[in-house]
Amino acid sequence: MASDTTAAAGGTSPGNGRPDPSARTALRRRRARGIAGTALSLALTLLGLLLVTFIIGRVMPIDPVLKVVGDRATQAQYDAAYQAMGLDKPLAIQFLNYIGDVVTGDFGRSISTGQLVWDDIRRVFPATFELATLGTLIGVLAGVPLGVIAAARRGGIVDQVARVVALVGYSMPIFWLGLMGLLIFYGILGWVGGPGRQGIIYDGMVPSVTGMILVDSALARDWAAFRDAFSHIILPASLLGYYSLAYISRMTRSFMLEQLSAEYVTTARVKGLSERAVIWGHAFRNISIPLVTVIALSFGSLLEGSVLTEIIFSWPGLGQYITRSLLSGDMNAVLGGTVVVGVCFVVLNLFSDILYRVLDPRAK
Repeated sequence: MASDTTAAAGGTSPGNGRPDPSARTALRRRRARGIAGTALSLALTLLGLLLVTFIIGRVMPIDPVLKVVGDRATQAQYDAAYQAMGLDKPLAIQFLNYIGDVVTGDFGRSISTGQLVWDDIRRVFPATFELATLGTLIGVLAGVPLGVIAAARRGGIVDQVARVVALVGYSMPIFWLGLMGLLIFYGILGWVGGPGRQGIIYDGMVPSVTGMILVDSALARDWAAFRDAFSHIILPASLLGYYSLAYISRMTRSFMLEQLSAEYVTTARVKGLSERAVIWGHAFRNISIPLVTVIALSFGSLLEGSVLTEIIFSWPGLGQYITRSLLSGDMNAVLGGTVVVGVCFVVLNLFSDILYRVLDPRAK
């Protein structure tokens, strides 16, 4: 009986310790089903995203043909453009063509810039990625310790401060904080750079390799340009980092309170372990896995939720690009940017799920 249990659990044949072929086959099938299920879920999610954006493009009260041919076009010119854009075909055919175009990276041409939408997105996305990454780092480095200490000292001063920080972070309008930050730290104190990614003197001086100014200036060893870029990005990144901090600290505190009330924590304390070892060595290690998902979702929200921040700070990123395109009725650019943001969310969720399985063998 013991041998049979060992063989089933460990995949070895009874008595000889060799791998059981049937157990290995079952393991391969489970893994294949898991990969197939993940792939199917990913495909359905992306299909749903494309369906939503396709419907938005059809129900918006904007005539895409007029945006191309202009208001003074003749009826013949209008009809020719209407057919060339495939709008005369059934909606099902239009949707299939839309899927094919998106899969190949063809989002059409932007009316505002005259460039391909994909080229525009590749140009503006690194600015948003750089801003969101730095904001997430600030939120993680400050929010995780704050949440852990608040849970460990529940009801204390740090816990009260953490609650106030989270409450203000969820309540304060981001545009107001941005304007106040510019007024105080740039206008009055002069501690940071103004709107934009760089000062005029450094604009275009650093060769673009990744599209991220901090990385490119570091690669070029142009430390003056690096300091200038950092002075411009630190205020909007801190603003986004504060909102990320509010979410991450609240979730960290909640996770830690649940773990600190568990029986294994009481057992560890009875055994004489120090409070530091109990909190960071046991409780925090157990919350690190769900915390990965929280951080990934926070990063995704900063990628798509930095629109107001980019407008206030004149940050030439994806959020500002989508907003300006929407105001000018450039639906190709709006839908292309929306699809990219949605794909980023899907990829981040997939990455967090994979990392979850790597960190926690039980999830396999």
